Amino acid sequence: MRYNYKKELSDFLSEDIGKGDITSALLSKKNISARIISREKAVIAGVKYTKEIFSLKGCKVRVLKKDGQKIKPNQTIMTISGDARKILTCERTALNLLTRMSGIATQTSELVSKIPKRTKLYATRKTAPGLRFFDKEAVKIGGGEKHRLRLDEMVMIKDNHIAVEKSLLNLIRKAKRKHKKFEVEVENNADAILAAKEGATIIMLDNFTPGQIKKTIENLKKEKLRDKVKLEASGGINVKNISQYAKTGVDIISIGSITNSVKGIDVSLEI
Repeated sequence: MRYNYKKELSDFLSEDIGKGDITSALLSKKNISARIISREKAVIAGVKYTKEIFSLKGCKVRVLKKDGQKIKPNQTIMTISGDARKILTCERTALNLLTRMSGIATQTSELVSKIPKRTKLYATRKTAPGLRFFDKEAVKIGGGEKHRLRLDEMVMIKDNHIAVEKSLLNLIRKAKRKHKKFEVEVENNADAILAAKEGATIIMLDNFTPGQIKKTIENLKKEKLRDKVKLEASGGINVKNISQYAKTGVDIISIGSITNSVKGIDVSLEI
């Protein structure tokens, strides 16, 4: 399904403008030039959507730094020209999105640099409501993967589903009857073996230590099941310990903090 990001951006603008930008309305009508500059080192992300926000109000934009490029302090990311009132009306919405997406991409890039290429870093659904598409785009720009965007994209049997059903086995067998691909979250070695035997596509090892993951992988190999599943490590993983988790041999590492604890990158618009 194609995502209508232009409508989303228009809604963002409308949310900020309300009935009208009453401050910018005080300005004399004149055309100006402005630029967005970086204040710190980062991986820039969201340039495409920032440009679109200004374009929605008829401003002309020239992009100098593309999504995924590394930037240094005081570099010009893009220039904008057009009606002063329209540029200033768009300013905060555009900068907010650029700041957030660049923060996500920068953090993702740092984490990806600490793991081998065979291990993939994935986002989670721990995103800000209304910003999921943009948060996950930023992860991709930073070198990570999106995982599922919505609940209808893939079955993921988690702890609360199991708590309600009272049986992991029942849920897995129900999933198998309707879906070719599904993921199961497990909290111990026995459930990991069960999920693999029952045909889970991906097994998430939730809050396992690196030592526990290695032990589970050894047991899966003994059962000749390791090559039949992808293993995902999740829970408590950060920039300090991600290398240790990658060395265990898991296929995927998922980290919620890259989207739910975002440190925005400092950028500003100058006339």
